[in-house]
Amino acid sequence: MIEFSNWDILRNLLLAAQWTLLLSIAAFIGGTVVALTLTAMRLTRNVVVMRIVRVYVELFQGTPLLMQMFLCFFGLSMIGYEISAWGAAILSLTLFTSAFLVEIWRGCIDTLPKGQWEASRVLGLNFLQTLRHVILPQATKVAFAPTVGFSVQVVKGTALASVIGFVELTKAGTMLNNATFEPFKVFAFVALIYFALCYPLSLCSKYLEKKYHVAR
Repeated sequence: MIEFSNWDILRNLLLAAQWTLLLSIAAFIGGTVVALTLTAMRLTRNVVVMRIVRVYVELFQGTPLLMQMFLCFFGLSMIGYEISAWGAAILSLTLFTSAFLVEIWRGCIDTLPKGQWEASRVLGLNFLQTLRHVILPQATKVAFAPTVGFSVQVVKGTALASVIGFVELTKAGTMLNNATFEPFKVFAFVALIYFALCYPLSLCSKYLEKKYHVAR
């Protein structure tokens, strides 16, 4: 058994936590871009387009993230597309994140009074002008809190990347546990680091909710 001091364990976990943070940011940015596209598609009110978006959302919300990672990593390789563990983790988390963000943003837009769409048409605004000047400025304020709140789930979801060999915080904790045979100490540090990453996001979400009076 290799001897590790508490600082050695914590230092290695903090190094791995950087990859957890980078993976979370990359997945959230990717998910945001995809979700914005899908939300715009849904707002067109085209029946076929709306049905495509609905199938996408139900597919990635209704299947486990772990299975999505397996399919991205092993499935793509089986059909000839080699992908790294890093790429598979980003791809699967992006798809997972976008599916939930679409629903969050749809709900925020639906909270706005329908009369605002009608009033915009009376004023002569087209669809894009209505979105830009009337709908999005209000919906964005409502969406801030739940969007930031969902980012906590993205951070915690990165832990599943360990099963495809990507060395992030959970994988590093497993490796250190195998080397030290001190699971309580190692995974207590892992839990504390996850808490340090997620708790500020939860506080930020609550602050935004109060600031923009989301409940009203």
